[in-house]
Amino acid sequence: MKIVIDKTLKHFLHKSLLNYKKCKELLINFIVMKLNILIIAVFLMTISCQKKKETAKVLNETVEQVVEKEVSLNDIQLEVYDYNGFEKFLNKKDNKIHVINFWATWCAPCVKELPYFEKLNSTYNNQNVEVLLVSLDFPHLYDKKLKPFIKEKKLISKVIALDDVDMNTWIPKISKDWSGSIPATIIYKNDTSKFFEQSFTYQELVKEVEQFLN
Repeated sequence: MKIVIDKTLKHFLHKSLLNYKKCKELLINFIVMKLNILIIAVFLMTISCQKKKETAKVLNETVEQVVEKEVSLNDIQLEVYDYNGFEKFLNKKDNKIHVINFWATWCAPCVKELPYFEKLNSTYNNQNVEVLLVSLDFPHLYDKKLKPFIKEKKLISKVIALDDVDMNTWIPKISKDWSGSIPATIIYKNDTSKFFEQSFTYQELVKEVEQFLN
């Protein structure tokens, strides 16, 4: 009887020990799994926070750039005239050579020749030559296109805008030969003037101005 009890007890103890080892192993695996999940969660939270910080930084920089751009564009004082207000630029009797170019940001040939007028202005400024760039852009594009264009191209010549819807009336007053197409240019000195409905190269522009200088 004693032998049977001992065997039964040994069997029970052995089985219990195996169960304990299994339980211990399961418990360790469970703890390790939980730790891994916790580590992954912390890692994801860290990445999320970093992305939020980066996003916030980008948003802040974007807002600052927009504000800076708006302030910068507001610094550009654009004079806008109807024809009656603009006419004074056509009738100056000051012994200077006035080069008045009619253009618009949407006119590709106009934009192409603008650097020639800018170069003329900087080269002949000390010889009593004044360049005036008259924009015919639509009024709703002054802030969206014209001012940014002036800022981007760093135009040194005086830029004004001519806004007068009665084009059939004022175009013939500028020149009876003007069909209304742009680019167009007037070069005058006192009572002598020439009108051009064409694009210029720099050499062609200089040639015309030199005739007034001579």
